[in-house]
Formats: sequence, C-alpha cells, structure tokens
Amino acid sequence: MSAPTDPRARRSRQVMLGAARDLLREHGPTAVTHQRVAERAGVGRATVYRHWPTAQAMLAETMAGASLPFFADPQVPVRPWLLARLRVLADELLLPEVVAVTVTLVHGAVWDEHGAQRRDASAAAASRQLRAALQLAVDSGELRPALDLADAAALVLGPLLYRSVLEPGRLSDAALERLADAPGTWRTDPRE
Repeated sequence: MSAPTDPRARRSRQVMLGAARDLLREHGPTAVTHQRVAERAGVGRATVYRHWPTAQAMLAETMAGASLPFFADPQVPVRPWLLARLRVLADELLLPEVVAVTVTLVHGAVWDEHGAQRRDASAAAASRQLRAALQLAVDSGELRPALDLADAAALVLGPLLYRSVLEPGRLSDAALERLADAPGTWRTDPRE
C-alpha cells in the first residue's frame, strides 16, 4: 500500500511501523500482528488494518525498514556466535508468516519497483551485517577467508532461503556448520 498523503495519517503510519519494528526486534516475526501493533502504537486495530489489510503486508514493510538483528553485534569468537545466529535464522525462516514475507519480498520485486527496493534493502542489510561479522573473524585471526566476503551472504544465506521456500524442513546442526564453513577456514587458535 502506498504511503498516505495526509500528514496525520503519515504520522500515525510511522508510529505503527515503529511499534511493529519494536515488536519484531523484541519478540520476532510472530509478534507483529494487527492487535499487538495497535496496542503498542495506541491506535485502534481498524487503523492498522486500513494501512495493512494483511499481516504479511505489514510484516513485509516492517522487515524492509528494520535493522535485522540476525547478524548484528558479532562477538569473538565469531564461529560459535555465527552458528547460534544461523540456527535462529534457519528456525525463523520455517515460520509460515516469515515464509510469506520472504516470498512476498521476492515476488513483489519482479513487478514492483518499490518491492525491488524493499528486497534490495533487506538483502543489503543482511549481507552487510554478515560481512562485518566475518571481517571481525578475519581481523581477530579466527577466519582465513577462501572467498571474497561479498559473496558470503549468497553462500551462507542462500541455502537457508532455499530450505525455507522450496524444500521446507529444519536444517540439521551439521548442515549449519557446513554453511558457516563456506567463507573459509576457521581456526580455534588464532595464533596458528
């Protein structure tokens, strides 16, 4: 849905988006419902429905403008931190509402310029955050990269999207370890 032109409606929409982003950050995608956003934003549920007729549309716009927490604030040692984040992301991508948003972002980008911009912004944010985490691993001597870190998102996150959309099912911890190993060789002792 396009942004409203009435200044009050725009302010209301921004307050609701802020509430939705807070819920997303605090509780994950399942928390972004019309009722919870209305309660958090202090507006009526009908107001939320007027802006986003479906939960998927609301979640898609919320995620497009949110800083995704999956790879934010990396910690050394990076590999265990990365594995924990990959587990959370892989499990989140199995939730029906998250699959719906993912498919909406990809599908909408084919025919809609704004959809393409939302998809590109989400992909760039995830890629940037993952690259920063891997760069921390390189800088700390924990990772010897075997590829350009710009390709890491495609190699690490691509299979998660495939499993989410095309072949639903939980990825094993061993599979996640193989994804974490895609960027290069991890060292348990950085002095090696």
